[in-house]
Amino acid sequence: MEFVKLGNTGLDVSRLCLGCMGFGDAKRWIHQWVLDEESSRPVIKKALELGINFFDTANVYSLGSSEEILGRALKEYAIRDEIVIATKVHGRMHQGPNGAGLSRKAIMSEIDKSLKRLGTDYVDLYQIHRWDHNTPIEETMEALHHVVKAGKARYIGASAMYAWQFQKALHVAEKNGWTRFVSMQNHLNLIYREEEREMLPLCREEKIGVIPYSPLASGRLTRDPEETTYRSETDDIQKSKYDATANADRWIVERVANIAEKHGVPRVQIALAWLLQKAPVTAPIIGATKISHLKEAVAALTVKLTTEEVAFLEEPYVPHSIVGFN
Repeated sequence: MEFVKLGNTGLDVSRLCLGCMGFGDAKRWIHQWVLDEESSRPVIKKALELGINFFDTANVYSLGSSEEILGRALKEYAIRDEIVIATKVHGRMHQGPNGAGLSRKAIMSEIDKSLKRLGTDYVDLYQIHRWDHNTPIEETMEALHHVVKAGKARYIGASAMYAWQFQKALHVAEKNGWTRFVSMQNHLNLIYREEEREMLPLCREEKIGVIPYSPLASGRLTRDPEETTYRSETDDIQKSKYDATANADRWIVERVANIAEKHGVPRVQIALAWLLQKAPVTAPIIGATKISHLKEAVAALTVKLTTEEVAFLEEPYVPHSIVGFN
């Protein structure tokens, strides 16, 4: 396993992050394909054995069940000081006017609930899951600053927003002497590259670590378009992200298959190798639900693409509508 600094910090994270949205309780979540605790634990354990020390979850994943499963597994299998736990806040956790969002009330309440579910005194990275259009960014950034100063989070990060919003948050924090975001968890893969226009240049300039989600486009980069999985058949969110551009994207999927055959490796390794060479990407978030997924993903660290291969993979791309924000 390779380790790198997360943005402009001294925090060492594995080059791959294990995303934990796939661990939880299908009865408490919109995704029916999630693994229950018994099935999740071997995947988490194998990730640790392969050298992954970076784990990403969110309070809203299975309404807290993902955090609970991850927390119990890490407590049994890992040393707390050697792992990096990231979670997120914003999604609706209960009914009522204060059940979601990034108000001071919501943040202060949800960090304590996340810590309890995770079974830890602090998280290493506390991220805002989306932009809150109904709360002043000043209120959000000050509340996050107090979370850090209280020792409940070591660093803060953001996810899925426009570059102007992220720049505004960075400016507000700097102007007031509050804790700045150190990471951006955004939507980036070979068939969705809109983040290259403004967000990636901004992150390079501000020395922000980039930890992309959906690096395999919910699996679409790893198989022929005609092939289906239980997730592809039941996950309406991935359909909303990728169905509209499926015809244009198939040319890229075919080129991934072509380069994979040339290297003699699974397609997942080509898709990840492309992302790993893209500055300033720190650690793609892989959503493994099988041990084989982990092994294939880690092996991608040894795959090196030539400049010509990168250009070949990128050439068919056409502009996409912005998806993933709300």
